[in-house]
Amino acid sequence: MDSSQAAELSYQIKGTVHQVTEIHLAEGQRVFSETGGMIWMDPNIVLDTAAPDSGKGILGAIGGALSRAVAGESIFLSYFTAKAGPGRVAFASSFLGKILDVRLESGQSLIAQRGAFLCAQDSCELKMEFTKRLGAGFLGGEGFILQQLTGPGTCFLEIDGELTALDLEPGQLIKVDSGHIAAFEESVRYDIQFLSIRNIFLAGEGLALATLTGPGRVWLQHQTIPGLAGRLIPFLPKKD
Repeated sequence: MDSSQAAELSYQIKGTVHQVTEIHLAEGQRVFSETGGMIWMDPNIVLDTAAPDSGKGILGAIGGALSRAVAGESIFLSYFTAKAGPGRVAFASSFLGKILDVRLESGQSLIAQRGAFLCAQDSCELKMEFTKRLGAGFLGGEGFILQQLTGPGTCFLEIDGELTALDLEPGQLIKVDSGHIAAFEESVRYDIQFLSIRNIFLAGEGLALATLTGPGRVWLQHQTIPGLAGRLIPFLPKKD
């Protein structure tokens, strides 16, 4: 197979408020996920747990493992291969919401919020994306680290709550509460715009909003786990 291409992946996304992707692997096909993401698989699917394989040898593997450790992620990924015939393996999102499937061409990249990655074809490369601007990293609401997925192949992201996709024209800018940014194409420019002191104190907003500038597609999630947790705190039992 041409290294610039990846075989089409057969799959179904099932469910409504808590989705699962059921992937049908041809013999020899392989997908990978974060550890703990799989919910069931056929008996001829072989599971291997290993450090990310970047295709750059032992030094590349060590570098990938270190960057994942710095990001607070497990240094290992789970790899699922169909042996002795086709087989199925299924992955579920860890929170109520949607599963986003994206087909990436060779060299095409997608930037996602930390923790959004669910699974992908093994022809895709997953690495941590350290925000280039310190302001965007520390004040962006999702930390200094994002995730980058590069094709060729199909990848799957788990989205908190419902999902809106926007296609930005060149130079078109939108301002977003950064916790609602699920993913964006690499061509989209990500930055931070500070709010006035008046807005911070009177409107109850954070220090800054994220700005996304086209061209490219962005995916926004309607729910955030921190936001949901904040709404639930008043209803949790309190110690006497």
